[in-house]
Amino acid sequence: MLSKFTVKGFKNFGEKLELDLGHTCNYEFNASAVKNNLVNKGMIYGFNGCGKSNLGLAIMDIVSHVTDKQFETSEVVPYLNLDKKVTEASFEYTFLFQGVQVIYSYKKTAVDKLLWEKLSIGGDTVLEYDFLTNKGFVGLSGAETLKFNTPESKISRIKYIRNNAILKDTKENNIFKEFIQFADNMLLFYSLDINRYYGFKTGVGTLESTIIEAGKVQDFEIFLKDCNVDMRLSVKEIDGERKLMAHYNNEDISFYRVASKGTKALILFFYWYIQIEANKIPFVFMDEFDAFYHFELAEKIVELLKKFENTQIIFTTHNTDLLSNDLLRPDCYFWLHENKITALSDLTEKELRKAHNLQKMFKAGAFNG
Repeated sequence: MLSKFTVKGFKNFGEKLELDLGHTCNYEFNASAVKNNLVNKGMIYGFNGCGKSNLGLAIMDIVSHVTDKQFETSEVVPYLNLDKKVTEASFEYTFLFQGVQVIYSYKKTAVDKLLWEKLSIGGDTVLEYDFLTNKGFVGLSGAETLKFNTPESKISRIKYIRNNAILKDTKENNIFKEFIQFADNMLLFYSLDINRYYGFKTGVGTLESTIIEAGKVQDFEIFLKDCNVDMRLSVKEIDGERKLMAHYNNEDISFYRVASKGTKALILFFYWYIQIEANKIPFVFMDEFDAFYHFELAEKIVELLKKFENTQIIFTTHNTDLLSNDLLRPDCYFWLHENKITALSDLTEKELRKAHNLQKMFKAGAFNG
């Protein structure tokens, strides 16, 4: 799980920003929102332009050089902060795997230009490399014989090891592999009517074909009905392709011909929902997750995702109706403002209880810090 993330110099984060998911409280309600004393389901609020989307891109930056998964580099240009005279962006991830702390730090001048990287496991540095001097070392058992200091190779040494080393079966190496697997399966997606995402896989298959091939058409129909969208669905082969159809008394018509923007957003969510369910994705960042949802539907979506105990999920939203202790808890709601991101529980000296109306307190300025 991700325990802490810091970024500096990337996009609108001219100064250091730290997201601490490990500073939790001893609330007895909504215990499933926290796992291993880390925020397992969190929600980020902030004004337009404060950096909620950029925070998601920053967290997903690791995907761009450690994995071969989906990452649209054009979306992070300009890469460096334009307000400060920065020459590099720095990132640091703190993870917890098997009860062991793993810290991965690196610096870049662009999304595809690493300057330096370092990995420590359980307090011991197992890898460090400086791309300017082409010097570094690796301490993972089984990787010692690699030609590590090769100036012609500019790829991440983490990626170089995962692609070339035959690591021995040690606890340290197993944790390294778990770290790689976590990064490999991280996912960010936008709840809009087009399938924009980062991480987890490559390529963009059609939403309807994935649902059809997974045998989830009936489940999708039930899901829509639960979301107050009454639509009978069927599958029809057109020009050699199986298409999702809306069934009416007189004819069947393409789902996309009759679906509203909100319903299209629901098929996009359901597409990723069955991916999370089938693949046990460890980390999901859902940006603008309720852009096309009314309050009750947004709440239903969060409740639905809370059942994935082994998936750490971070939402961004403007919807203060979701600020409720019935849904999450004060240490799982975050306020991003003026380059600081802080849990609501840390923004007041008041002892917060389940009966408190967080939305009312928020609007009254109780969490202004």
